[in-house]
Amino acid sequence: MTVGALLAAAGTGERLSAGVPKALCTVAGLTLLEHALRALRAEARVGPIVVTAPADFAPSYVELTSADPMITVIAGGRTRQDSVRLGLGVLPDEVDVVLVHDAARPFVPASTIARVLAAIEDGADAVVPAVPVADTIKRVSADGLVLGTVERTELRAAQTPQGFRRGPLIAAHQYARMANLHDVSDDAGLVERHGGKVVVVDGDARSFKITRQFDLAVAELMATQ
Repeated sequence: MTVGALLAAAGTGERLSAGVPKALCTVAGLTLLEHALRALRAEARVGPIVVTAPADFAPSYVELTSADPMITVIAGGRTRQDSVRLGLGVLPDEVDVVLVHDAARPFVPASTIARVLAAIEDGADAVVPAVPVADTIKRVSADGLVLGTVERTELRAAQTPQGFRRGPLIAAHQYARMANLHDVSDDAGLVERHGGKVVVVDGDARSFKITRQFDLAVAELMATQ
């Protein structure tokens, strides 16, 4: 396999209210962007990396990544889905396995990435690292009425990086454009809708997503342990 990665880092991070894109927020002296790239580079098989950036902040991203000649920064699209599609067009042709990772998950262990790649080698079209859902899940109406309690034994919380064979991922994105699909929350969901084989491997609690200020505080503690 020739492995490349797309690092989705074009989000504005409105819920963080940090005044800069989420990927430029700092934890233990490094940006989330730098932490996420270090995590990807901890897996030796990862080669070219395409980083999607908010257009206005692309120069800052280029400056932070300039020491690695295998990183390319591009302006992201209107949505995460658009950004991934644009990034796929920039990855070198020889890349046949693509990891799609979120800069908001800066501490993914190399062991998780290895499990994802192993499942691709075993024949999956798409692989999702995930963890069991610990909380009881309620279905609730818009006015707060409980409609039911969801059986959680089959539920998993998806993480990244998700891994893909490049062909099925490109085909799924093409299908999404033709079918006018814009509400699919992750790339594995696109492959699933397009009929691809999607499997789950064990994720890791350290791969939590940074969304709010509380998450940044937790990340700071983790980074200094």
